[in-house]
Amino acid sequence: MSAKAHMLELRTSPHMQRAEGVETIMLNVVIALLPIVAFAVFLFGVSALALVIATTAACVVTEYIVCRLASKEPTVNDYSVVITGILLALTLPPGLPLWMAAVGGVVSVVVGKAVFGGLGYNVFNPALVGRAFLQAAFPTAITTWSPPLAPGRFTSFIPSTLTAPFAMANPIGDWVKSLGIDGFSGATPLALQKFEHIPTNVGSLAMGMTSGSAGETSAILILVCGAYLAWRKMLDWRIPASMLFSAFLTSGAFYVVNPDQYPTPVFTLFAGGLMLGAVFMASDMVASPVTPLGVWIYGALMGILTVIIRLKGGLPEGVMYAILLGNAVSPIIDNLTQPRIYGARRAKAKL
Repeated sequence: MSAKAHMLELRTSPHMQRAEGVETIMLNVVIALLPIVAFAVFLFGVSALALVIATTAACVVTEYIVCRLASKEPTVNDYSVVITGILLALTLPPGLPLWMAAVGGVVSVVVGKAVFGGLGYNVFNPALVGRAFLQAAFPTAITTWSPPLAPGRFTSFIPSTLTAPFAMANPIGDWVKSLGIDGFSGATPLALQKFEHIPTNVGSLAMGMTSGSAGETSAILILVCGAYLAWRKMLDWRIPASMLFSAFLTSGAFYVVNPDQYPTPVFTLFAGGLMLGAVFMASDMVASPVTPLGVWIYGALMGILTVIIRLKGGLPEGVMYAILLGNAVSPIIDNLTQPRIYGARRAKAKL
């Protein structure tokens, strides 16, 4: 018997391995995102398609360059960076200038992923890091919304889409007027409810026939796509479930106290980016806890934070900051919720 056969390899648990590799899981996430991308194109036309292409191309090229500079094998083929690019686009206004979207893609990969060591080491969701940068750098452009189902959306771009690099976004006011759309204020359902106390029909929110970020409008479609991943066991359903349930309860408490000022819990679930964030971003495999109790606490924390930021903060939306804060405390939650080893006393957790 050879010396190699006598070697005993010691590793920490878990010892079971799944048949699916990273590439397979990431490819299925991309497949799950494609219907949402298709609906965004249906709703906002060629500008939404160009937005997805711009962010994805920027992320892929940046990932390749970063890997080469670090003398590492490029990890473009594992689809993780494609997911980052698609998710970033889906969180952005459909008419955002393409050069700004590309900058967001570069920041997502470099700041959100590469500086932490690459795939598997990121602390925060990379797409949300890029989105947060764009929110700080281009606050006007990232809060300029386009009407859904605009005439000619498949043959012409939203004027702001083709803004020259490093220039301010082209205004879209005259373009909106030329469409002859009655009652479009340029605000999202969340902004209308928060600042003007004008509710949006829940049916429209569920189906996605509203203005907003490119991929956040249709709550039902996002749930169906998430259910596909959960069915394939490629999504920890407990995280979106706890996030949505806690958001429902928290907003319900506010609504009971003052129904004239605060929205219904159902509106909270279906409006804005809560559904997209809960299903596809909060459940980031790297940035979320792994302990059974930890994932429930993690999801509940983000749901509560989302509602508090929405109702008590200055911005109508709060999902992005809630998830980033959840990512930040994820290691602490993991550390505090380590299950007790059978037959042993629970060790005192170290923060």
